[in-house]
Amino acid sequence: MDKFLNTSRILAVITMAASILLSCNKGIGEAEKLDLSTTPMQKIDNMFAVQTENGKVAMRLEAPLMEHYEGDDESYDLFPLGISVFAYTEDGLLESIIVADNARHVSPKNAGSGQEDELWEAFGNVILHNVIKQETMETDTIYWDRTNEEVYTDCYVKMYSPDGFTQGYGMRSDDRVRNARLYNPFDSYVVAEQDTTAVIIDSVNFIGPFPKK
Repeated sequence: MDKFLNTSRILAVITMAASILLSCNKGIGEAEKLDLSTTPMQKIDNMFAVQTENGKVAMRLEAPLMEHYEGDDESYDLFPLGISVFAYTEDGLLESIIVADNARHVSPKNAGSGQEDELWEAFGNVILHNVIKQETMETDTIYWDRTNEEVYTDCYVKMYSPDGFTQGYGMRSDDRVRNARLYNPFDSYVVAEQDTTAVIIDSVNFIGPFPKK
């Protein structure tokens, strides 16, 4: 009887071990199917980042959510709930604002890659506003060239300024939106008289995102 019980216990242990092994192997198989390039390795809620130069704020970035992904050749950050970027003058005055529904920042992993290999893209109801010049542009997608400090697009662009309204396909500007130039303009018009009752945003005290129309 004792011999039978011992044999039963041994069989039970072997059966349990086999079940655990099969379960682990199944779990390993599921893990191998996981694509890390489409699974965020990190999430940051209510992101707030500041870049300073000579002790003064040069740029700040705000986003409700940032997701970081790791691929084989590159890593990238997604901002699926929108992004707001604020740039300041050398004197610390708010100069330009860029807002968009989505954004992406890609960084290659190749050895020796510098910031010139990075790619910033904002898309979906993109608004670029120069607070000081009171110029506003609306488009669908823009790219940021960090090396040349430029933003550009080949998409349809609408531009509003105190001088009038301009629209066209394609735009290039410095990344502070100081000297925006529209390409292939059409059906534009100039305002003959300035509206002296227009509300001007105070670039010193303004801290919120530029509201979308």
